[in-house]
Amino acid sequence: QVQLVESGGGLVQPGGSLRLTCAASGIIFSIYSMGWYRQAPGKQRELVAVITSGGSTNYADSVKGRFTISSDNAKNTVYLQMNSLKIEDTAVYYCNVRGRWYGTGGSDSVSWGQGTQVTVSS
Repeated sequence: QVQLVESGGGLVQPGGSLRLTCAASGIIFSIYSMGWYRQAPGKQRELVAVITSGGSTNYADSVKGRFTISSDNAKNTVYLQMNSLKIEDTAVYYCNVRGRWYGTGGSDSVSWGQGTQVTVSS
């Protein structure tokens, strides 16, 4: 298995910033992409941002220009810098990894973190 540990969530005022970190650990053969998803109360989980091992990125329209995803491939770690936060950004943010690791039998697999709460409130 691969374990994902998120950190950096918390309470922030509108217009403020937070930086989320997610570190993957385990016997990892390859990672195709890492990303962040979020789920607000009463809503479905949605993609926030994703980055491939080659550095390509994709963002939800609602966060473009405000959030930046980056990664350190040597550390199997992904970051999400969140600026100009809005009340509607309030959600549980989940880290996601897609790749191959020990125990998957060489098949493509997906793993999720436990989530970290981000609350934007005045």
